[in-house]
Amino acid sequence: MTPPHGPAAGGAAGSRVLVLNVGSSSVKYCVFDGEDRLDAGLLERVTDHGAALRGLAPLLTDPALTAIGHRVVHGGTAFSAPTLIDAAVEAAIRDLIPLAPLHNPANLAGIEVARALRPDLPQVAVFDTAFHRTIPEAAATYAIDAGIAAAHGIRRYGFHGTSHQHVSRRTAALLGWPASELNTIVLHLGNGASATAVRGGISVDTSMGLSPLEGLVMGTRPGDLDPAIPGHLHRAGLAPDEVEELLNRRSGLFGLAGISDMRDLLASPAPEARLAFDVYCHRIRKYVGAYHAVLGRLDAIAFTAGVGENSPVVRAAALAGLEPLGIEVDARLNEAGAAIISPPGARVAVCVVPTDEELEIATQTRSVLHL
Repeated sequence: MTPPHGPAAGGAAGSRVLVLNVGSSSVKYCVFDGEDRLDAGLLERVTDHGAALRGLAPLLTDPALTAIGHRVVHGGTAFSAPTLIDAAVEAAIRDLIPLAPLHNPANLAGIEVARALRPDLPQVAVFDTAFHRTIPEAAATYAIDAGIAAAHGIRRYGFHGTSHQHVSRRTAALLGWPASELNTIVLHLGNGASATAVRGGISVDTSMGLSPLEGLVMGTRPGDLDPAIPGHLHRAGLAPDEVEELLNRRSGLFGLAGISDMRDLLASPAPEARLAFDVYCHRIRKYVGAYHAVLGRLDAIAFTAGVGENSPVVRAAALAGLEPLGIEVDARLNEAGAAIISPPGARVAVCVVPTDEELEIATQTRSVLHL
């Protein structure tokens, strides 16, 4: 299959959109004119989001802007698509703070400052969880007391949705398939990592759950974990806050080897680094097999994000031994950084597809506003 030429469809030139991705301690921003990135930056170690955002006043007050798109981490069950922000939407995002206590307050700060500086501009919320609202109930439901689950919003929400949506669509374009006909497993492998089964452009299962802790092994998070472990640690003397700190910041690759960056892990000769690498790749392979079963027919696997896009060693090891499933990696193409790294004629195309969450947010913002 031959990759198509030219960029994927996006907004028309002249629809200038500012994208704000306000994290718990950072502010990332990009200005797009169509698909052209005019300006971008990252503010780190932010302690006062309001002050940091007001420092972007020259961008926010640009008279050429037509809209502002915001990344919002958690949309709960209320939001299944990008949404024009009004007072009711802001209130709903605020109500979801218990499900994303580190991120939704920061996302709201971005919305509030942008509205204060540019009350004339429409603002759109693009939710990390929205792409996964199509997951069937059998995949989204945890087998605990149904009343308690309903009362506390406990279900599989999934995250990295803008990345999975963008990459699944770009993978279809790369392979020359209509997105509505391609079944893909997207492996978003960065410091945070998740896998999603995408059937015909629709998310049908994903590895992250109520929070971004579940699923694949990550830089500092463990992924799948026996649910008895936190209680066991608490009874052993760790306070609840200490358990949360352990699971969010001292687990994953860091917990196993004292190293959270895959580049440093691969450079280490220590046996614990090798074990951490093996655990990481084993978990990916396990999810690939599971999602192959969920999809029934698998057409493509797409690696994306920092590790997925840049580590041929991880790509090869994660899929090693899956040849009976039609999944192969061509060593030469993989090392060369080709976009398609499976052998010609392979039953499953293995691809490396760069993610661009900011572009996806800009695209979705324009789609809501018909720009």
